[in-house]
Amino acid sequence: MKPATLRPFLPRPALRRRVCISRSYAVQSPGLPTLQVFNRHTKYLQRERAAANTERSRQVDYLKDEVAMRLSERLLDINRHFDHVLDLGANSCNIARALTLPDPYPDPTKESAPISTRLSKITAVDSSRNMLYRDADLPFNDEINLTREVLDDEERLPFESNTFDAVLSSLSMHWINDLPSLLAQINNVLKPDAPFVAAMFGGDTLYELRTSLQLADQERRGGVSPHVSPLADVRDMGGLLQKAGFKMLTVDVDDIIVDFPNSFALMQDLQAMGESNAILGREAGPIKRDVLLANEGIYRELHGNEDGSLPATFRMIYMIGWKEGPNQSKPLERGSGDINIKDILGGGEIG
Repeated sequence: MKPATLRPFLPRPALRRRVCISRSYAVQSPGLPTLQVFNRHTKYLQRERAAANTERSRQVDYLKDEVAMRLSERLLDINRHFDHVLDLGANSCNIARALTLPDPYPDPTKESAPISTRLSKITAVDSSRNMLYRDADLPFNDEINLTREVLDDEERLPFESNTFDAVLSSLSMHWINDLPSLLAQINNVLKPDAPFVAAMFGGDTLYELRTSLQLADQERRGGVSPHVSPLADVRDMGGLLQKAGFKMLTVDVDDIIVDFPNSFALMQDLQAMGESNAILGREAGPIKRDVLLANEGIYRELHGNEDGSLPATFRMIYMIGWKEGPNQSKPLERGSGDINIKDILGGGEIG
């Protein structure tokens, strides 16, 4: 069935999902970053301005709501109750809202309960006050024990060691300059044998927009300016989690493809989300009109759909890592298995 075309100004547009098959994880990170990549103050101002327009900001929350739901569902795989959960980079508390929704996989033999029954308290933290408190008056706040706290910066966590039974983070870590440091801090504030569950933009996110803007810049200006932020790759995240001390890692990716009527609507939505470019040293002012017009034509030529819409790919990296604990399950030693994989696959012989 052909997916519904996204109209960016609808409150809940349809999203297309494409699962990526080729994966490799736990590759060692090349090391700590030596340069600051993002201007955190610029990003703070962008998000404050975006959330100040409450109606428009809510209209473009389709990605954050969708990913928050998928992230919350991963808690169903963990058979335990969480007394105190941290939502790091909470945006407008999309995770808390998702937790109050009905169980997406109910047991038909008993009454279904929302995922929020799995936890006692959630602390949502973010550096943008407007974003964090945007939906403080909505009904879901009465259905969950939610506390909001404004941080000076999500890169520095002001919590004591061994404070939280779980840390969640959805679509905020892609703006962090020093990911190794933040992951180490998250490991520190977790209690032993507690999980870190996160989702972030990565890799080939918005590759269509990135490539078309680069070609438009080259055509109209004779050079390339960075208009789309650099993002971590799935292989990097596996290595970074390992270096931060997390155990029993799970990292996977999928693509959410959103159809827009034109590239201008895509960029308007990104701005309303607070996801505009915040790279240090970026060119001041908006993108030039001639570059935008060239970008529209190139985007359609290279990536356009048959129905005239333009696809935008958002690659999601989902990750789960556990803080080491004394009673934590350990992986079996290599060679200790009782089943030979060749027996399952038929010996691997040809002919």
